[in-house]
Amino acid sequence: MKNILFILISFLTFTVTAQNNALFDKATEAYNVGEYQKAVDSYMEILDNGKHSAELYYNLGNAYYKLNEIAPSIYYYEKALLLKPNDSEIKNNLGYAKNMTIDAIDEMPTTGLSKIYDSIIGTLSFDQWAYTSIIFMIIFVLLYIAFYYFRYSSRKRLAFIFSVISLLIMITSVVFAFLQYNKFKADQPAIVFSKEASVKAEPNKKGLETFALHEGTKVQVLEELNDWKKIRISDGTTGWIPSEDIKTLKDF
Repeated sequence: MKNILFILISFLTFTVTAQNNALFDKATEAYNVGEYQKAVDSYMEILDNGKHSAELYYNLGNAYYKLNEIAPSIYYYEKALLLKPNDSEIKNNLGYAKNMTIDAIDEMPTTGLSKIYDSIIGTLSFDQWAYTSIIFMIIFVLLYIAFYYFRYSSRKRLAFIFSVISLLIMITSVVFAFLQYNKFKADQPAIVFSKEASVKAEPNKKGLETFALHEGTKVQVLEELNDWKKIRISDGTTGWIPSEDIKTLKDF
């Protein structure tokens, strides 16, 4: 019975993978001949099948950019960047898309130490830091075994030194993975999808409008109350916006 179940699962996995590959090729072909909406439809079918990847989100961002749909273009570029935070092509295309937004919002100043910290921690995503720690843990174990079996003192010394270095890198990677994960969980970005969204001082339609945002602007969600979300923009200003006017990035 277990063998039959395993065969069925393997067959279904193979079938879905083959279907997704066919859809991806179909979308790429449509994109290359300028049929961008057809490309979007095919890519969305892949998402509906439960497949998520930086490449898929990146291609969706490109297709929406060609359609001059700024909000979804930025949205999918940002999602791709969450999975590949240091990809230069994603960053470049995201920059082009952001140039088409209306809102010009200053960013809160950060200290030099904060920038250095963010650049180091943000070199890899939290799962990439975790994988790095596993790799160096394996290297540490292999070097420790080598140290035990080596006969010559020079080789033992090298094995010991590199095993200690591997151990330190492993511990550092674990710490960075933990810090990056906490930052990832605390960070709740979203993209404004409405052409123009009114941000209120209170979570109700009768509240005083404090400012307005336009499609494609990135915000941070701080809390939620009924059909409203409290947001913060890059200059530190906060307010309440209808939930339907924004779309959160971390929905996968």
